[in-house]
Amino acid sequence: MNDDDELLFDLQDGVGIITFNRPGARNALTFGMYEQLASLCEGVSDRSVDVKALIITGAGEKAFAAGTDIAQFRHFATAEDALNYERTMDRVLGLLEAVPVPTIAAIRGACTGGGAAIAACCDLRVASSDIQFGFPIARTLGNCLSVGNLSRLVELLGAPRTRDILLSARLIGKDEALSCLLINECVSDPMSRAKELASRMQQHAPLTMAASKEGLRRLRQHAADIDDDDLIVQCYTSEDFREGMEAFLAKRRPQWRGQ
Repeated sequence: MNDDDELLFDLQDGVGIITFNRPGARNALTFGMYEQLASLCEGVSDRSVDVKALIITGAGEKAFAAGTDIAQFRHFATAEDALNYERTMDRVLGLLEAVPVPTIAAIRGACTGGGAAIAACCDLRVASSDIQFGFPIARTLGNCLSVGNLSRLVELLGAPRTRDILLSARLIGKDEALSCLLINECVSDPMSRAKELASRMQQHAPLTMAASKEGLRRLRQHAADIDDDDLIVQCYTSEDFREGMEAFLAKRRPQWRGQ
């Protein structure tokens, strides 16, 4: 492990700790970081990485992960670019969701876009009081979520609140996050609390936990078995998406045209 790596992995007393390590960019996720996350999840699932619980967090004090690094989208030009990206996201998140050991997101600050999707896949979420969770894409980029991600949010937050945060493009703060059970606990030190929870769950029956997780995953997956290619292509190949991306990078307000 090199402290300069964009994604770090450490093993402490049977607990695997994944850290998104781009604090200067609020831990915005590159495509390479997604692939590293997928590889680690595969290793846990096939037991080539021997852990009893998995914690995911972000470096620094400002963010768990502030979505996908927007510069990664600049080369997008075709429907296949859009579909490949969302298929990659569904694959990576599916691998995280299918990990047979307990997963805990330890959250500070911004937890948005791709970061929020990752946190939503975890079994438990503990956060500091400055949590800001959501998918503000209706006011920033003009893209959309896959049906798989929508189904995870609906399972976690319910359909009305999911519709609310997507259409209003607002972020959920501490009080609402606790009241709607988005986060299990609000604590001053999310990482310490995540380690305590991971240590406790190491004492539980591993097959029972794995079976419970897998049963819930199958229920959720059944609800998401819907074709959404047309929706993804419509958004990612639009002039609005290009405008949203360039406006974001230029730190200006996008001018939407609905095209």
